[in-house]
Parts: sequence; structure tokens; C-alpha cells
Amino acid sequence: MKKTWKVLTGAVLVASLLAGCGASGAAKSTTAAAGENTTTAAAAEGETKAAKDGEEKKGLKIAIVSSPSGVDDGSFNQDNYNGILSFIEKHPDASVTPVREETGDTAAVMQAVNDIVADYDVLVCCGFQFAGIGTIAKDNPDTKFILVDSYPVDADGQEVSLDNVYAMQFKEQESGFFAGIAAALETKSGKVAVVNGIAYPSNVNYQYGFMSGVNYAKAKYDAKAEYVEIPSYAGTDVTNKNVGGNYIGNFSDEATGKVVGKALLDKGVDIMLVAAGGSGNGVFTAVKEAGDAQVIGCDVDQYDDGANGDKNIILTSVLKVMHSNVEKQLEKVLDGSFKGENALLGADTDSTGYVSADGRQQLSTETLEKLADVYKKVQSGEIVPAANFNNMTPDDFTGLK
Repeated sequence: MKKTWKVLTGAVLVASLLAGCGASGAAKSTTAAAGENTTTAAAAEGETKAAKDGEEKKGLKIAIVSSPSGVDDGSFNQDNYNGILSFIEKHPDASVTPVREETGDTAAVMQAVNDIVADYDVLVCCGFQFAGIGTIAKDNPDTKFILVDSYPVDADGQEVSLDNVYAMQFKEQESGFFAGIAAALETKSGKVAVVNGIAYPSNVNYQYGFMSGVNYAKAKYDAKAEYVEIPSYAGTDVTNKNVGGNYIGNFSDEATGKVVGKALLDKGVDIMLVAAGGSGNGVFTAVKEAGDAQVIGCDVDQYDDGANGDKNIILTSVLKVMHSNVEKQLEKVLDGSFKGENALLGADTDSTGYVSADGRQQLSTETLEKLADVYKKVQSGEIVPAANFNNMTPDDFTGLK
């Protein structure tokens, strides 16, 4: 369904990275030093012009644009970057330039893209705040765009589909659903929560999915769990609706992240899904200092970020599989089969899920068995959790009754 997003120009987008989730660290060893290669948008234009004066590479010239966190955030941006690096491993004549727009301001984000669009074959743009690239893409039909977590809009804020833009959104509510079930089944205190960055659609999807999962576990497995919210940290979504939850209000504010995390711990929460980008570092710190609580990572496997002495605070991580989808589209650009599309990806294409591998999670055997059964039902459509805009609620969604 097409939606009008005139709110894109509003204050809700004068903010930080739309992101993913959780603490910063190396999501893959191949990107441990990614920050050393990151340039700001202001420097990128000069660098690309200098490159054009030198020897031209034969392979694809790729830029990945993020705002304001870079490609070494250990989560959302880094997973997209990993997809590019995997492509380059197979096609070493290709190159990538990470570009970081530091403010998160919507106009600045668009200017950062516009400054470099003529210098690259492909631009990978990471986040809801990049939806406005629709106009730029239309004016630059020879450049391919891979847009993650939003669909392109025109100058009037109307969603558009363009031949040179592959835009992917994800059913984060599915991964949030798995997290909610896991939390409800594993909690010892009986209190669980989600911590989010900003109430962009992807974050609200995680929240509603989590709440749906808690309710499902209570209804189907007799779990004893309460979902905890702090009213002073309630979020307002892109339609100005109060969605409740626990929103830090930023994706790069570790100090407030720690405050929110501690406030939830003080209320007795012992398991929380952290979908807060760089702000999640503060939540992780609060949980590590508490010593008797756990975190569910998101977007990527964050087990390594959970190390806390001889213990680990990560219960499991829920996934939004971006890297393989980015790599797939780059392959299509290279072989000439690339087609513009506004795609919605979920468990049915193995694009959402959770970590079940031994040594990377701490779920009980019983919880893993229940999650495996539920995953199949989500894949088939028997269960459809509530999301920001699917006309369901965490108390009334397909498969609950």
C-alpha cells in the first residue's frame, strides 16, 4: 500500500541514525577497522573527484552513506557494509567508500547524497531518513540505489517506485515477536521490556512485535511475564501517535541509554530487547553493571558485545538480514539484471529470524523448541504479529486466538 510521508520534513527526522539495535563492536572480523576507512560527507566529494583524476577502477564504484553513525556501529550500518565487503571479496576490482553524514538532519542527509551521486555506480543508503532520495534518483537514472529501511518518496512526500532504486523494508515485527516469546519464557523476575531509539516505523515494529510475542507466550505457553513501559520515555511515531514503549529519543546517546536501561532495571526488568543503535551501548553498560539481567540483541548477532567478565549478558539476538540482500542486489547490478522495486522482506525469504546456534545464545532447550515451531508459523503466515501500520495491535493479531 502506498502511503504519504509528508512528515519526512518534520522534526521527527531531525535526528540520528535509523538503526538497528544494540551496542557497537565488530559484527564481523572483516570490518573491525571499518571506522578507519569512514569519511565524512564533506570530505567525500573531494576524494571522489581526486579518484576520477587518477586511474579509474574497472569494477563497480560503491558508496555507502550512513547518518550519523558510521559503518563500524556493530549493528545496522555495519551489517549493510558487510554485504558490500562480501561482494568485493568476490569481485576485488570493485571498491567502496563509506560516507558518514554527521548530523542526521534530513536536508543534510539529502545534500550528502547529492554531493556524491555522480561519482559512483551504486549508492547504498541506510535508514528511514534517506527516503527523500527519490528525487535525486529520478534525476540520476544511470546511478543505482539500494535503499535500506525505507521506500523512496518524491518531492511531495509520496511513495514512488523507481527503476534505479531497490528499496527494502523488513518485517521487524517478526523478529520482535521471536524476542518477545524468548523473553517471556526465560524471565525470572516476570518483567520484560524493549528499549528503542526513535519511533521510526522499524523501531515501532520491533516494539509491537515484542509485545505481541509476550502476549502469545502468555496465551499459548502460560508464561508469566509483564511488559514494562516508562511513560516519560513514551515514543511518538511518524504520524504523531503516542506508541508508548521506552524510547531514548536518539540513536547515538549512550548516556541517556544507560539512564533508561537503569530505570527499567530498577523496575525489576531482567530481560530487554535493545533496538537503539549507538544509544544501546548505554543500555548494555547498565545491564552489565547490574549483573543479574540479560539483553536480546537485534539486527545482527551481538553475542560478542555481551561479554561481561566470564559471563555474557546476551540471551539471544534477533535478526534483520540486510547484508545478504545488499550483496544480492550488487550482484544484479553487475550482471545487468538489477530492477527497481519496493520490497518487504520477512521470514518467508529468511530475512528475519533469531540466533539459535550453540555458543551464540543462552536459551533453554524448551524455548528453542517453541521458537522453532513458531518460526514455521510466521513463515507460513499462520501468525502475523502486530506492526506500526498493519492495522493490528499486540492484543489482537493473527494467530493469537
